[in-house]
Amino acid sequence: MSRIRIAARHNLPTLAKTGSYYVIHICVAALVAYAVTGNLIASLTLSLLEPTVQAVAFFFHEKAWERARQRREAQAHAPAEAAQAHAA
Repeated sequence: MSRIRIAARHNLPTLAKTGSYYVIHICVAALVAYAVTGNLIASLTLSLLEPTVQAVAFFFHEKAWERARQRREAQAHAPAEAAQAHAA
């Protein structure tokens, strides 16, 4: 199995969340860009460019938070495990 496919399966919840965020962000960005520019082509261009960059950043942001959570959990369990090992 390819590395991309393995990574996609491993990160499926984060990818799904990123995808839904991307769709909503495009809609909001298109409306705001159209309200500011009054130009449909410019608003569609802006609404596709900026959210695409944001979606990629969001994916890595989520992965960083997930790693931080895992580190906190590991640190929380480490003192209890050390105390049990010391008592034995």
